[in-house]
This record gives sequence, C-alpha cells and structure tokens, in this order.
Amino acid sequence: MKKNIYKLFIIAFTAVFLVACGAKTKDSGDSSLSKVEDKKVLTVATSGTLFPSSYYNDKNELVGYDVDIVKEVAKRLNLKIEFKEYNVDGQIASLDKGETDFAANDFGLTAEDRKKKFSLSTPIKYSFTSLIVRKSDDSGIHSLDDLKGKKAAGEPNTSYMKFAEKMGAIPVTYDNATNDQYLTDVANGRTDVIINDYYLQKMSVGALPNIPVKILDGIYFDPSESGFLFKKESDKLREKVDSTLEDMKKDGTLAKISNTYFGEDVSVKSDKKIETVDSK
Repeated sequence: MKKNIYKLFIIAFTAVFLVACGAKTKDSGDSSLSKVEDKKVLTVATSGTLFPSSYYNDKNELVGYDVDIVKEVAKRLNLKIEFKEYNVDGQIASLDKGETDFAANDFGLTAEDRKKKFSLSTPIKYSFTSLIVRKSDDSGIHSLDDLKGKKAAGEPNTSYMKFAEKMGAIPVTYDNATNDQYLTDVANGRTDVIINDYYLQKMSVGALPNIPVKILDGIYFDPSESGFLFKKESDKLREKVDSTLEDMKKDGTLAKISNTYFGEDVSVKSDKKIETVDSK
C-alpha cells in the first residue's frame, strides 16, 4: 500500500513539475510586452511618405491615420513613442531584426510568405483595391483584363505589384517615393496605372487636384483589412495593442481619427459593391 502511495506521489509530482516547466517556457518565450514595458518606449516602423497613413504635414510633423492611432495607443499604455522610417521592405526587415516592435503603414496580410512570419492587429481600416489612371483616356483600361501590357507603378514586393504582374502588367518600381511623383508619372505616361488601397488613392487624388488622374470608377475589388504588423512571436504585445484598439473603437476614438483623415469612418466595412478576385 505504501509503495502504491509512493508511486502516486511520484507521478503527481512529475505532472506538476512538467506543467510548471511548460508554463515557465511559454511565459519566457514571449518577452515582447515586458521588453516594451521595461524600456517604457514603443518603437514603431513606418514610412513617413504614405498619405494619409504616415506622412509629414506642413509643420514637418509626422502624422497620419496609422501614426495618430499609434500615438494614442502609446499614450493609453503610458509609453513614449519612437518612429523609425523605412520603405516597405525596410519596415519588415526591422521587425525581423528586432529593431522595431511593430510596423504601422497600412499593412494588410495577404502574401503567403508574410503569413508564416507575421500577424496583424485587430483591423483599424476596412477597404478594397482600386486603380488610378489618366483622366484623358482611362489609360486604356476598362476591366482588370486590360492590365496586360500596361505599366504598373508601385513599391517592389507588395501584394499590389504581385497582382499587377500576375495580370500581365509591366512593373515600374519606386523606393519610398511620394504621392505626387506616382501621380505625375501616370499623368505624363511614364506609367499607366497605380493599383492600391481605395481610401489611400482617394485621398492622394483629392490632395493633388491639379494632376490629371482619377480613380477608375466601378472597378473595385478584393475587400481587405489593414492593421499593425507584428512578428508572430510578439503575441503578448499584439494582444495588449488589440485590447487598446478595441477600447478606442468602442469609445469612438477610431471613428474620430478616421474622419479627420478620410472624411468617413473606415474602421467599419464599406457598403460599396466590391468584387472578390483571386489576386494571389
């Protein structure tokens, strides 16, 4: 009888020990939140050139929809904020290297290679894809099939440029260029089309009315969600940010910031008719 009790004690102790070790391993494996709390600074990758998500205003201040939301998140978490500016590839590399805590630059998560390494926060913007073309002739584009042979402008390795190439377009790539350069090149025929997020395109065209380009009416496709980009290993920090974003949505802060930049609430889904296509 004593021998059986002894065996049970050994088994029970072993189980408790394994559970404790497992919990310890799980906790010690993700220091993303504790690292930020210890240094009291949130370090965020962005571009500073993507209007209206991340750009410099007339006072040379870094502002934008994503940027202002990040500032509010940091404020609510009692953290200082430090932005580091890169192009899209640079932002992703900074996450990989641990130089930044997350990236805020209208990021979606459609590319399969990114899904393996990164995760997205709760959405801060619901949108879809549109085409910017010349006003004079619509750049000869009347459907997505007409993208074949057209010169598509964008940053390399984005989901939009991958879709353009899939449709037979000729990629013309830029390195962190400003909106006026993109739009001017379409207007003068250096390129034919810009494939990108509808709301970003709407704001860009509206901000530069003297450049003769437009959003092609009626061709809206691929509903999308954007948020902040995290490494998969940063679950604890992402969960903390997600909780803060949910609070901001409930108390109307997200809608208020959205209306400042977009004139409407992009933190809820659009009622436009949007086609779903296989853009991968």
